[in-house]
Order: sequence, then structure tokens, then C-alpha cells
Amino acid sequence: MVFTGWSARASAATPITSDFRSLQASQIVSEMGAGWNLGNQLEATVNGTPSETAWGNPVITTELIKKVKAAGFKTIRIPVSYLNHIGSAPNYTINTAWLDRVKTVVDYAYNEGLYVVINIHGDGFNSIQGGWLLVNSGNQAAIKEKYERVWQQISNKFINYDERLIFESMNEVFDGTYGNPNSAYYANLNAYNQIFVDTVRKTGGNNSARWLLIPGWNTNIDYTVGNYGFVLPTDTYRSSTIPISEKRIMISVHYYSPWDFAGEENGNITQWGATATNPSKKSTWGQEDYLNAQFNSVYNKFVTQGYPAVIGEFGSIDKTAYDSTNNVYRAAFAKAVTSTAKTYKMVPVYWDNGYNGQHGFALFNRSNNTVTQQGIINAIMQGIQ
Repeated sequence: MVFTGWSARASAATPITSDFRSLQASQIVSEMGAGWNLGNQLEATVNGTPSETAWGNPVITTELIKKVKAAGFKTIRIPVSYLNHIGSAPNYTINTAWLDRVKTVVDYAYNEGLYVVINIHGDGFNSIQGGWLLVNSGNQAAIKEKYERVWQQISNKFINYDERLIFESMNEVFDGTYGNPNSAYYANLNAYNQIFVDTVRKTGGNNSARWLLIPGWNTNIDYTVGNYGFVLPTDTYRSSTIPISEKRIMISVHYYSPWDFAGEENGNITQWGATATNPSKKSTWGQEDYLNAQFNSVYNKFVTQGYPAVIGEFGSIDKTAYDSTNNVYRAAFAKAVTSTAKTYKMVPVYWDNGYNGQHGFALFNRSNNTVTQQGIINAIMQGIQ
């Protein structure tokens, strides 16, 4: 279902600003380098209301962003939830103070010359109170209308930002059931992506030429690449200044494989890769060969056709409490993901949730703006070279 609430000619009404660069796929991937997620902040929620300190992280500061930049990261992904900050039908007006805060945080990174990715994050979770962007909900017409209005407001808020701001339609949207996608629900996800692209483009100006990032089912590589129902959106309303041979849509996937190493909160699997010294602590799958095959499949399906891919999240939790050598393998994993992404012309973006210590993903201490995992940062920067 595609909404056409305003003229398709709207994109011609607001000109593209003179500082906006029209970058080809290979150019923007090169410039985005290695990225970092400002996780568990603007998508953190309590009782359905987003708040940047709701999940234990301190207020975001420019000093933190400067530290991330100094570490070598070129892109910052800023997950954002809206939830109860969205008003009622028919206007679905976003709370002004919240959208202003999102803009302020975007500006922290944007003004440092970094690439910035913003999305609609927790709104698509069945597990979050107030989640509404749900493929398995029966009221799809209302969901799509709300989704259109929300992206229209976000797009207008950032319309004059240059090509270094990238919009991502949603996060890990699926029906909450791990397994093969439901075809009807996947069709709803495809419809969301199409509404997103059309809505952003029709706001005009720089949004008519901006790179847009879209996921498949739960950002899962197999379910996006394979014959499970993913459909690329058309880009009908993009600027006529873009060469017809070029795309302006990117594909978003996440990588936490093998999960027993990367995310399972126990001490069973603490080592990864060819340098692992204890076979009983290493997963039986998900090693270098699997990583290469996964990224190669994304490359063959999308990158070769002009659609860049972004590994919007990857990483592994801290299990040093179980195995003092764990950080060695976390670094090896990070370097392998990053270097393989580089090989296949993709952008790797590390998931940092701000939590240091057992089961945390953090690379920085957000309270005092210091580096806590220099070894993993070094591995990422070596991998992207």
C-alpha cells in the first residue's frame, strides 16, 4: 500500500542545496569507513516512552562523539525510538522536544564531519511496550498511515542536511518468531520500505537524492538474500539529477553469528576463529568460512547490482569473567567482520550499548568519555584498512 497524499512533483519544489554531493555507491561506502552505534540511548524506553537515560546510560555529550571520531570511526548510527512521543491520529505529531533532541544529537556527529544514520528503532519490536510498527498486527492500514506521517516529519526536520545523513527505514522488524518468515508479514515489511522511500523522496530537496537504507526480515542475511519474500522498493520519486544507471538505496543487515559466541550470556563459548586454543570453547559453526559466505551472498545479490550494503550492527559481548582470553577473540571477530565487509565493499557498524563489564558491548565509557576496549577498536581499524 503506497500513500500519495501529496504531489509527486513536490521534490521539484525545494531545490537540492549546493553543498549536497551526489556520491556513487563505491564513493559513499569508502567515505563511511567503519561505523559505531550509539546504542541504548535514543531508543531506550520506559513504559513506552523513549528517554536517552532510561537504560542506564548518561546524557549524550559532544565529548563522547569527539572521542568516537578520534578513535577512527567515520560513521555513527543513532538508533531512535518514537513510541509514545507520537501523537494521535490523524496527524501523528511527534513531540517537538523529542525531535529537537534527536536533531541535537545528530548535530553532535554531523558537525564533526561524520556520516550519521538515523532510524525508527524500537517502534518495530513486539517486545517493547508501545511498539506499533508490527508486521503481524491486523490493523495495517492505520500502521502505514502513521508510519508515513512519522517519516514525513523526520524527513522535513532534516531536509537541508547533506549526503552525510542517511535515513534507515526501521530496525529488526519481524513477527517476533525466530524461523522462516511468514510471507504475508514479509509483504507488510516490504510495504513499509516502499512507503518510507516514497515519503522521504516526496519531501523534496536533499531528501530527493539522499541515500536511503532499508532492511529485510529482522535484518537477517539469509532472509534478505534468499527466496523468502524480500522485495526491493522502487525509487520512482528520486531526483532527476541522479544518473539513471545509479542507485540511491542501501541494504541493511546485522551480523551476530555465531550467537553462542557473540550474544549468548553464559561462559560456554568464549573463543572464535582459527586462533582459538580450546575447541570446547569454540562454536561448531559461524567461523571465518561462514562469515565469508554470508557477506559474499550479500555482495552477489545487492552490491554487484549497485546497492551498497551496511552491516548496521555487529559485535560480541564481554565474557572475560568466564575466560580471561575472551577479548582476544572478540577483537579477532571484530577484525574479521570488518575486513570481510571491506573485501565485499560493505560498511561495518559496531554495536555499542554503552555497558562495560560482563555481557557488555561497550568500547567506551560514556560517563568519562574514555576508551575501554582499545584492542577491539584497533582490530576494527586494522580490518577497514
